[in-house]
Amino acid sequence: MAATTETLVGVFAHVDTTVRALEELWAKGYHDVTVYTPVPVHEIEEVLERDRPLSRVRLFTLLGGLTGIVSAFLLTIWTSLVWGLVTGGKYLQLAPEGIVGASLPPFFIIAFELMVLFGGIATVIGMVVLGRLPRFRPSRGFDPRFTNDRFGIAVHCAPERSTSVREILREAGAEDVRA
Repeated sequence: MAATTETLVGVFAHVDTTVRALEELWAKGYHDVTVYTPVPVHEIEEVLERDRPLSRVRLFTLLGGLTGIVSAFLLTIWTSLVWGLVTGGKYLQLAPEGIVGASLPPFFIIAFELMVLFGGIATVIGMVVLGRLPRFRPSRGFDPRFTNDRFGIAVHCAPERSTSVREILREAGAEDVRA
């Protein structure tokens, strides 16, 4: 049997009441919340970022950067071998013991540039994938008032806990609480 969740939305007029409601919800163990604000509010961010694990986007960036470095060295060394380019005053030669006579400092510039390029592209891909973007339909708790002058908290909880969430939101100063 699949677990169903209910979304309750509290509408607030002021930042301090919104933060108070978030603090209460966080203290009671309600961590599956979505907050809507018309402007960025640092106090809300501080509450939401507590005990949150680090983002996995940086793994995408690391893998993209390492891929860029490896591909840059492969590209530059292969190019020097095939066309016999002189870099740093030395020819690149293949010997049984490996590549000899290679001057690597000229290749570092290309490696750095491809590291930055691939790392940036991988970061954007990671943000899109992990953020589940694009979203083609609005979320269940969205209200057009949240883009003008009101703050909103959407709490996703089990139906049997909805009365507790309603009480917390009303006691914190919500103007309106709806399902």
